[in-house]
Amino acid sequence: MSHYQVILFDLDGTLSDPKTGITKSVQYALEKLNIVEPFLDKLECFIGPPLHVSFAEFYNMDEENIQKAIEWYRERFKEKGMYENELYEDIPELLKLLKERQYTLAVATSKPTVFAEKILQYFHIDQYFDLIVGSNLDGTRSAKAEIIQYIIDKYKQYELADFIMIGDRKHDIIGANNCGVDSVGVTYGYGSFEELNGTKPAYIVNSVAELKNLLLAAPSYSKNVIDFVGVKPVE
Repeated sequence: MSHYQVILFDLDGTLSDPKTGITKSVQYALEKLNIVEPFLDKLECFIGPPLHVSFAEFYNMDEENIQKAIEWYRERFKEKGMYENELYEDIPELLKLLKERQYTLAVATSKPTVFAEKILQYFHIDQYFDLIVGSNLDGTRSAKAEIIQYIIDKYKQYELADFIMIGDRKHDIIGANNCGVDSVGVTYGYGSFEELNGTKPAYIVNSVAELKNLLLAAPSYSKNVIDFVGVKPVE
C-alpha cells in the first residue's frame, strides 16, 4: 500500500462515532419545528451526508425550513453535540504509525471545518493531520467531491494515483470516484457493506485493525488478492 502518499479520512463514522451528538442535535432541531422523533436510531441516516441533503430527503423540508433546522441543529451541536462523540478504538495508534511512515494525512468531511477542527482538538489527534477540510458554514463546499478536489488541488505535486479516500458512507466513495482517486469503504461506521459495495470502492474493510493492515501492508499487496487479513478488494 506504500504507493499511496496522501490519505484522506472522513470524520463521522470513520475516525469517531458521533451518533449521540448528531442524533440528539437533529432531534432537537426537529422538535423546534414541531416534529417529534423519539427514536434516535431512526436519525442515524443523518450521520455522513450534508445536513441540508438529509433534512430534505428524510423530512421533505423546503429550503426555508432546512435553514431553520440547520440553525437549531448547530445551536445544540456547538454547545453539547460535538463532544457527545467517541474515537473508534485504535484510531490514534493508526494515525501515529502513518505519520511515522511520513504519509500526508488529511480530513475530508461534510461537517463544517470549524466543527471538525474543534473535534480533532478535543480528541488530541489534530497534530496528525496536515490539512482539515470540511464544508463552509454557509452551506457551500458541502459535497464530498468538492471537498476531496479541494484537497487534491492543495497537493499539486502528487498524481491522482497517490491519493486514497477512506470513509463509511456511499458519499465518500462516490466523491472519490468522481475525483478519480481510489477509496476504502469501512463497514464499522454507518454504511452497510451493500451500500459501500454498490459504489465500487477499491477496498472494503470491517474494522480499524483491517484498515491498519491494509494501509501499512507490504508494497507487493495487490487489489487482485482475494483474501488479505480480512480486507476485501472490490472487483
